[in-house]
Amino acid sequence: MTQTSTGTSTHVEVDTTAGRVRGAWRGEPGEASASAAFLGIPFAEAPVGELRFAAPVPKAPWEGVRDALEFGATAQRGDPGVTLIPEPSVPGESTLNVNVFTPAPATDSALPVLVWIHGGGFFAGSPASLWYDGGRFNRDGVVTVTISYRLGFDGFGWISDAPSNRGVRDWLLALEWVQENIASFGGDPSRVTIAGQSAGGGAVLTLLGMESAQHLFHGVYAISGALADVTPERGEKFGRELAAAGGVEPTVAGFSSLSEERILELQKKATELGPDSLQSMIDDGLGLGPAIDGELLTRSTKESLAAGVGTDKPLVIGATDDEFTMAFAEAEKKLRWIPKSLMLKKLGMPKPKLKPYLAANAEVARTGTARIAGRFLTDQMFRTALLKIVALRGDAPTWVYRFSWPSGTFGFAEHCLDVPFFFDCLDSIAMEPLAGPNPPQQLADQVHGGAVAFVSTGDPGWPRYTEPGRETRVFDTPSTVVSDGYASVRPLLAG
Repeated sequence: MTQTSTGTSTHVEVDTTAGRVRGAWRGEPGEASASAAFLGIPFAEAPVGELRFAAPVPKAPWEGVRDALEFGATAQRGDPGVTLIPEPSVPGESTLNVNVFTPAPATDSALPVLVWIHGGGFFAGSPASLWYDGGRFNRDGVVTVTISYRLGFDGFGWISDAPSNRGVRDWLLALEWVQENIASFGGDPSRVTIAGQSAGGGAVLTLLGMESAQHLFHGVYAISGALADVTPERGEKFGRELAAAGGVEPTVAGFSSLSEERILELQKKATELGPDSLQSMIDDGLGLGPAIDGELLTRSTKESLAAGVGTDKPLVIGATDDEFTMAFAEAEKKLRWIPKSLMLKKLGMPKPKLKPYLAANAEVARTGTARIAGRFLTDQMFRTALLKIVALRGDAPTWVYRFSWPSGTFGFAEHCLDVPFFFDCLDSIAMEPLAGPNPPQQLADQVHGGAVAFVSTGDPGWPRYTEPGRETRVFDTPSTVVSDGYASVRPLLAG
């Protein structure tokens, strides 16, 4: 390890398979809370020109020392306005990079490793968020890596003569980079946990069900995972319609003739949510995301899990209580005049399940039509899928949680609320719009502590989910372990 001081910064250098990189210490080396950050290390060549719609190509070696002192370019352009997490866009072409946070660079410490895949509906999000800083995990002896990947149509759109699932291939190459390089940063490649939230949670579940990816990780932590599993028919239909809207053939040559800005414009129009498209998203999932292509993904993730793929991997999985209740928050006063049963029917509630569901969710129903509609949307998109995944894994090592603490801003546990608790960063930027003033540090200690325990030992510290107990950790103030914490969802799974 080479250390140099520049002004108030102490730099540290580490060798990777492609060349030497220079990061920066935060705090004094040797202090318990000190860690080093290596930002924007490319794991692949810039996906531009002929590589734009190609499989990722490993980064060619460089000579000398490459600065890794600032976040690299992001695949996200501008601010799509779809997330409450501060996820900045960074301009530039070299968007396929990793950020490594470590307390022990250039040592043989062999610390456990957390690899984070950001969310954003597979078309937004950024690994450059200050909320994803690995410093607090470093403090607790965990090396942390955040990865970038191609988003939207560039990453997941069907093109007749291009490799499928380009964003998924980016995940795989980034994880290969971790296997080959993390020991140089003090991490143990045999103890890698992949984690993510929302689309990132869906990503790690996709990888859990991918036979060809099993050697790249050893545990999975899925936060509010939204599975895509785009069917071949739906993917091709979306690609052809986007090409037609752009006036080009659905080929690499056709899409390459469109500027990045034009494709983003077409993509935004094709994925806008209205009353009809919202119901379609509930029924069919996201329009862009990991696709069943017969190559990387030969079947749906649920089918793979049912076949036993990933049963040797410990899994923590959970969701917030009211992921998408925000979708109805602005219309709460208007919706109070609409009967709850009518609203749920409009959202697709089967008539035989209406009364049992309202009875199981009576406490939420009493708070108004908007809240019960949001709870149903949450259950349809997240919590029923969670229970199905748990059931498919059978006796595989699985732990289940609910994040129930109500935000001081919204009054319920909305989408993204648990992320700063996971990273123990309640003192970071832009916290009050999501969590309100003075979110409880004790709860962050519990959520983050469970994550550290899981990454380090394969056990988060509460009972495994088993039948018939269905033990569930409920993160709230106070936090508890209850039997069948998702009982209110089960009427939707009956019959």
